[in-house]
Amino acid sequence: MQTTFSEARRADPQIAMAESILRKCVHCGFCTATCPTFVLLGDERDSPRGRIYLIKDMLENDRPATRQDVTHIDRCLTCLSCTTTCPSGVDYMHLVDHARVHIEKTYRRPLMDRALRGVLALVLPKPARFRLSLAGAVYGRLFAPLMARIPGLRQVAAMLALAPAKLPPRSNVQAPGSFPPQVPRRGRVALLSGCAQPVLAPEINAATIRLLNRAGIEVVLAEGEGCCGALVHHMGREEEALAAARRNVDAWTRELDGGGLDAILITASGCGTTVKDYGHMLARDPAYAAKAERIAALALDVSEYLQKIDLGAPVNPAGLKVAYHSACSMQHGQKITRTPKALLSAAGFDVRDVPEAHLCCGSAGVYNIMQPEIATRLRDRKIANIEKVAPDLIAAGNIGCITQIAAGTGLPIVHTVELLDWAYGGKRPDKLDRLGPSA
Repeated sequence: MQTTFSEARRADPQIAMAESILRKCVHCGFCTATCPTFVLLGDERDSPRGRIYLIKDMLENDRPATRQDVTHIDRCLTCLSCTTTCPSGVDYMHLVDHARVHIEKTYRRPLMDRALRGVLALVLPKPARFRLSLAGAVYGRLFAPLMARIPGLRQVAAMLALAPAKLPPRSNVQAPGSFPPQVPRRGRVALLSGCAQPVLAPEINAATIRLLNRAGIEVVLAEGEGCCGALVHHMGREEEALAAARRNVDAWTRELDGGGLDAILITASGCGTTVKDYGHMLARDPAYAAKAERIAALALDVSEYLQKIDLGAPVNPAGLKVAYHSACSMQHGQKITRTPKALLSAAGFDVRDVPEAHLCCGSAGVYNIMQPEIATRLRDRKIANIEKVAPDLIAAGNIGCITQIAAGTGLPIVHTVELLDWAYGGKRPDKLDRLGPSA
């Protein structure tokens, strides 16, 4: 793609990076075939190629974002299916991230939009606040159908509809500390606690710790660690995202320099994509650039680490038919495609591939709140494809996908690591109770 950035504009390292990304695009259009919003809407501006043109025009002319720019860039799920498809290696993720920062700085959103985004940024990254808000949402759900019919409140209705009818109890493995192995120690890892996940599904990290402890791995929840920053990062709230990254870099560096770490494990693939990108996010911060690269190099999805260690022989090989849903942040963001399925197969499960597996389920962080109509269509399409393989249950590696898909199906959906914990001697996931005692 030809660009005409001025020399003054190129002097900005962020603009120079954006221009280098733009120039790689050759207009081939391969991305349109795998972009969920283009597949649904058929509007070129809702494809990666169309959004690239919008971004180019904004940045090249150094102009504020318009309502049209914001509409179509907001509709991007950041699923990164386009990067998997692109033959030219266009780094769409970093380009759209920069565009969102530009939008945040130059565009004044309508009042309700600003208010909702502010609430989400204030509440979701803080587990205590999130738990309190969900407790209130139990009653607010009663009004969700009414709100869904009022244009200005549809996003609030979508948020309430996603809230669980009953909050799970707090886990005893959420506070900072060390969880020693049950056998001679073979390794030491840090585990990202997360923000939404320990509130919505505390059993995921509990299963991870049990499984690793039985395999001889000490697990540390680092003091001072918090939200990875993904939520505010994808809203364009750059300083908040960088502050979250710095906090986690400091927390994990203390553990790394203290007791040592073999890896930093993440059980929510959306968080994993962000943590692995800390080196890029903090590259222009001289106090953190090297430390962030060091931390990012240690970050692994839990499945990546589990394939490296000996889990022994499965003791509960259920033989259940499992539809594996590969989160976009897993398959496109981190390029992890076979590992979770291989682990499940080795554990005795009958793993089924889902048709159109490359298309997003519509979760995408808070996309299912901010763009509920598109998200619901994508969810229903995903569930229809899952049901085609007639599974007993669904496995996924991202809490956002688990919450999104669960809202539209009666099939139990659990985290991959919960099934692995069960197969190798741990607790049977409670969600499988609906399958009966023999499962």
